[in-house]
Amino acid sequence: MPASHRLPRPLRSLAAGAGVLALAAPLTACGGTAGADSDAKELTVYSADGLKSEKGDGFYDKVFKDFQAQTGIKVNLVESGSGAAVQRLQREKANTKADVLVTLPPFIQQADGKNLLDTYRPKGSEKVPAKDKDPNGKWTSIVNNYFCFIYNKKELKQPPKTWQDLLAPTFKNKIQYSTPGVAGDGTAVLIKAMHDLGGKQPALDYLKKLQSNNVGPSSSTGQLAPKTDKGELLVANGDVQMNYANTKSMPNQGIFFPAPKPGAKPTTFALPYAAALVKNSPHTENAKKFLDFLLSEDVQKQVSSAGGGFAARTDIKADDANAKALAHIMAGVEIFEPDWKDIDANLNTYVSAWREATGS
Repeated sequence: MPASHRLPRPLRSLAAGAGVLALAAPLTACGGTAGADSDAKELTVYSADGLKSEKGDGFYDKVFKDFQAQTGIKVNLVESGSGAAVQRLQREKANTKADVLVTLPPFIQQADGKNLLDTYRPKGSEKVPAKDKDPNGKWTSIVNNYFCFIYNKKELKQPPKTWQDLLAPTFKNKIQYSTPGVAGDGTAVLIKAMHDLGGKQPALDYLKKLQSNNVGPSSSTGQLAPKTDKGELLVANGDVQMNYANTKSMPNQGIFFPAPKPGAKPTTFALPYAAALVKNSPHTENAKKFLDFLLSEDVQKQVSSAGGGFAARTDIKADDANAKALAHIMAGVEIFEPDWKDIDANLNTYVSAWREATGS
């Protein structure tokens, strides 16, 4: 998963020259199922931020431009947190405006559970591991990625090694993590804490203690990277793709993975970008072409070089400079696999318990 995942969280400006349109308020150009032109040469993607670059050189920037050049189809992008994207789809269910959803687990599973996704197995999805796609064809990973934390390398000689280190007075009002249940990486904080610290209650007890150092909630993880680079924060959460891709413009960021306890290996888990065809999408055939394009061999080879992420297809063996740097970052880190079925089923309960414990 080489380097480009969440560049866009902090980077919301979209380059029109790359064939991308930033849409924030309700979409009218694409209409929805009620008034959309199904033959229009466009489609709309609701996506978790991180794959678009402010400088116009990110994964989405290149892919959207190439897709339009090959097909004549323009891609309209709406970025938000993972949970927010699903919530928007749910609100618009009676008049669907999006064609493709790209988001992180457990929110892609949540979207499926809300009957917001249609069945479609893109060409190339047979090369994606079973664990990284829905067995019923509702979604497929397009960019692999891993959860991480970041720290300011200028202010700290070395990153905190364990969760316990983050409780030190040094970090008073200098730590911030995005909101579980709203941001994908914020939800990942809770998931990793539950895994590393021995379950739900130990994780909640710890996060309650961490509140003394925590600045407060943030709906977007991408907003935290610039703050960390500037030294406003010393530690924040993130993901490898986004934060690695950000290092060019934010050189004071360093990536680390807190260990469960002293002497233990650092841990993390995969947070792939998963793409799906939206049910009752206004431009279904365009969306299918785009999903095929995302999983094509040529595009998957660019996941690391253009996006700083990891290819979703197992037959793609990247050896570019980004891929090598990412392999170095992940060396020695223990990868665990969350129980996504449990998390999907109990996410609201876990988030409610987190809110109660932290007063958020």
